[in-house]
Amino acid sequence: MTFTTLGLITPHAPIEVAEVGRERSDVTAATSAAMLTCADLLRRFDPDTIVLMSPHAPILRDAFLVDTASRYHGDLGGFGALQVRISTRGDAELGRAILEEAVERRIPAVDRGTAITLESGELDHGALVPLSFLDRPGCWPLVELSLSLLPYEVHIAFGRAVAAAAARLSRKVAFVASGDASHRLTPGAPAGFSPDAKRFDEEVLRLVRAGDFAGLTHIDPLLIEDAGECGLRSWITLGGFLEGRGAATRLLSYEGPWGVGYMTAVAADPSVVAELPAAVVDTTPAAGRKGGAPGDDESVPVALARRTINTYVRYGTVIDLEEQTDDLLASSAGAFVSLHTRNGDLRGCIGTITPYRENLAEEIAHNAIQAATCDPRFPPLTPEELDDLDVSVDVLHEPEHVSDVDALDPKTYGVIVTNGRRRGLLLPDLEGVETPEAQVSIAMQKAGIPPGEPIGLERFKVDRYH
Repeated sequence: MTFTTLGLITPHAPIEVAEVGRERSDVTAATSAAMLTCADLLRRFDPDTIVLMSPHAPILRDAFLVDTASRYHGDLGGFGALQVRISTRGDAELGRAILEEAVERRIPAVDRGTAITLESGELDHGALVPLSFLDRPGCWPLVELSLSLLPYEVHIAFGRAVAAAAARLSRKVAFVASGDASHRLTPGAPAGFSPDAKRFDEEVLRLVRAGDFAGLTHIDPLLIEDAGECGLRSWITLGGFLEGRGAATRLLSYEGPWGVGYMTAVAADPSVVAELPAAVVDTTPAAGRKGGAPGDDESVPVALARRTINTYVRYGTVIDLEEQTDDLLASSAGAFVSLHTRNGDLRGCIGTITPYRENLAEEIAHNAIQAATCDPRFPPLTPEELDDLDVSVDVLHEPEHVSDVDALDPKTYGVIVTNGRRRGLLLPDLEGVETPEAQVSIAMQKAGIPPGEPIGLERFKVDRYH
């Protein structure tokens, strides 16, 4: 069956890609299945060009960027999957036509290649993730668009300009609106937790099911702010592109496994939408935890550390600690925050032996930022690493002096070695540290104490939170 219209709403979490998420990508199985349905529809539609709007492309506040590159390229090496590479032709002619239509309609729009220092044709993960499902071989030419911070109504108008430019050149265009829904569905979510985030996603799902893209512009601004979304402007622009085409919509999947709402949907000719297989289920908002990822049952100290890191790395701000639990605000202790990649590799660890701040909440938050940005062994964390970050917090009990290594047990106790002003610490129950002698040796190396030097020993227990 041939059809004339295709618009796709796609999430863009790198962990969805099998080479990135590996066994953890099974958690987003519903999203992956929906994306494969989208890929099948794209093959059947066989567009002349894919136009993709990504929230993670370079952005201007007061204008849209249109990339008129003749070639696009990129890979997911930043997410541990260098083998996932996209290289495809660009439709520069269509890109220029979109710019011309925008100017004629008095919509601020700029050629990306002339506006910024980043390389034109360089694909961000908001484009790479959808394309890895939809067109990994690079079968169809591409034009990537950046959203702007202009009013929603201007995004509708820009979508109309894209449609007009395609019509002017007789291009058969598939429009891909990349974006995720709320980022605040659960404690420990990337942008923190908001009880209203689920309400935002529910409203978006209702409107998308109904094909009411204009209705997206009327969502309560406070609800949008609480959601911490990144896809709304892409979806609204798709609505402008679809105007007058008589398209029907179908929600293919929605899930929120890590506190972020992933929505996949199709807009196409009604006859095409009607034949979508029943096995592709419209799910209801699920803000709970799935798999081994952070969520509702993540411990309070770890949720605090994760939220602190995410907020600081993404936005450069420190979260308000007044809303923390009484246990963290009323107590004080030394604390270590440890960060590991999804492969188990250490990515940062900073802590304090004794409390330096007013309460444990402040201790954890400060050390979390230090572990993420100031561990001298590693470069600062980037936003792209946050989704796959494993966080643990060790809250230290009061150390006690011991006379010799016979009083140590590396599985139960951490150790502190002291020689003058030099002091080294090793946490308990670390992989590969099996004997007290090995534990003390590593702690001495960390303190810069040569072998054979006299040392004082202290042991301590920890409350470890994963």
